[in-house]
Amino acid sequence: ADTLVFESQYLPQNDTVLVFQPLASLDYMHYPVVYLLHGYGGDYTQWNKIANLQAYAEKYQVIIVCPDGLKDSWYFDSPRQTDMKFESFMLKELVPKINKTYTVDSTLSFVSGLSMGGHGAMYLFLRNPGVFYSAASTSGVLNLHSSGLKFTSLSHRLGDYKSSHKTFDAYSSCNMLDTLAFGDREILFDCGTRDHLYDANVAFYERCKEKRIQAHFISSPGRHNAAYWSKSIEMHFVFFERLAREKLVQKK
Repeated sequence: ADTLVFESQYLPQNDTVLVFQPLASLDYMHYPVVYLLHGYGGDYTQWNKIANLQAYAEKYQVIIVCPDGLKDSWYFDSPRQTDMKFESFMLKELVPKINKTYTVDSTLSFVSGLSMGGHGAMYLFLRNPGVFYSAASTSGVLNLHSSGLKFTSLSHRLGDYKSSHKTFDAYSSCNMLDTLAFGDREILFDCGTRDHLYDANVAFYERCKEKRIQAHFISSPGRHNAAYWSKSIEMHFVFFERLAREKLVQKK
């Protein structure tokens, strides 16, 4: 993998990013790109420890980008910390750099992640559908109120939980679905049935159905751990590959 280091004006420290590329082209002159976001406490290496990302880059003919979420950035611009603006870093520095440096089809940019990264993936997509074509989430924190970290990490980023409920509402993906209502964009998310976030994911799916969103929800046995994510993530690549091929057919 390539290792990129960003000295960002939007973050309190450098951000290290891994980039995996197919070694040989099969179908695409310009590749789709998948941004993979890690979970709370992890870093840019977490996903490659869970899954063989080079093998997925080859199999699905995509470029895979793994940024460092700085342990608990939650992938948004913090409303109370001026030096923690991860969404701005992604959109203004990381995505443009990837589009410029690699042979990517910028109209086929996808984003996915686990747990905190699942929140980040849906949040970034719902706020920026012009940048990302679709999103997926595995064991995602799709409602920030459901996180066990709401009194600690999230309060640090968003404000004290007891007095900041409206802020938690505003930054939760489950309250941002009007972006996709009655539209033609598809999303995918999954959660293990023994995961503490399972009920929140089910509730997210119910909201998607109410808004007639083309949402695919996969529920299967599993907990909130790497054993589950190592199996679930390939479904995301299968999903993104289908969307990419369908869009390419539409272009012809």
